[in-house]
Amino acid sequence: MPDDLDFSGQAVLVTGGAQGIGRAIVEAFALRGARVVIADLGLVRAEAVAGELTAAGCQVQAVGVDLADATAIFDMMTELEQRLGRLDTLVHNAGYFPLTPFAEITPAILERTLAVNLSALFWLTQAALPMFRRQGRGCVLVTSSVTGPRVAYPGLSHYAASKAGVNGFIRNAALELAPENVRVNGVEPGMIATPAMANLGDDGVNQDIARRVPLGRLGQPNDIAGAMLFLASSLAGYVTGQTLVVDGGSTLPEV
Repeated sequence: MPDDLDFSGQAVLVTGGAQGIGRAIVEAFALRGARVVIADLGLVRAEAVAGELTAAGCQVQAVGVDLADATAIFDMMTELEQRLGRLDTLVHNAGYFPLTPFAEITPAILERTLAVNLSALFWLTQAALPMFRRQGRGCVLVTSSVTGPRVAYPGLSHYAASKAGVNGFIRNAALELAPENVRVNGVEPGMIATPAMANLGDDGVNQDIARRVPLGRLGQPNDIAGAMLFLASSLAGYVTGQTLVVDGGSTLPEV
C-alpha cells in the first residue's frame, strides 16, 4: 500500500455512509487504516455496515443524526470529539433529492433539500474547526454533483440549486480556511449505479443512459470513493477549492 494512501491513525467522518456512494467511501478509508464514523439518518443500516467492517478488522462506528437539524449536528460533533479526540477528514456525502417536478416542489421539500445538502455542510465544517485548529490541519470533502453546476435533470431543480450552492461553498470556504491549513474540495459524480439512481428510472432507462456515457457504463460507488481518497491524501496536499468531475466523460461537449 502506498504511504500516501495509508490513513492509519486518522479519524474520518462520513455522512450518509450507510449505502451507495457513502458506503464505498466508508469502506475505502476504513480498509486503509482510518477510524471511521458513519453519520446517517438510518442508524440501523449504518450499524449493520459498521458491524460488517468491524468484523473484517476495521475500526468503524455508527451514529444516528438528522442532518437537517443544526443543533443535532453540533451535538454529534461534540460526541465524536469525545470518542475519537480528533478529526482529520470530514466527508459530507449525505443528500436529499426526491424527484419532484418543478411546479410541485413544496416549501418542505425545498427546505429539507437545502438543509441536508447545503446548510449541514456549513454546520459540520464549523463544528470540525476546533479539532482542525488543534491539529494544525484538516480536510473537508463534499459529494457535489454535475447536476446543478454543469447540467440539468428534470425533477431536480431543488437538488440542482443546492449543489450549485455546495460548489460556491467549496471555493469560498477554501479561501477563508486556507490560513488554518484546512483544505476544502469536492467530487461531482455523474450517473452512478446506486439505490438512489435506481429510483430515477427503470433498468431500460438506466441502460440507455449508460450507452450515452462516453466510457460506456454507469459509474460505480468505488469510482467516487477513489476520488475522495486522492483528495484526502497527501497526493492532493496542494489542492483546495476545487471539484473533481467523475462522470465517465458525460459532460464533455459533443462535436
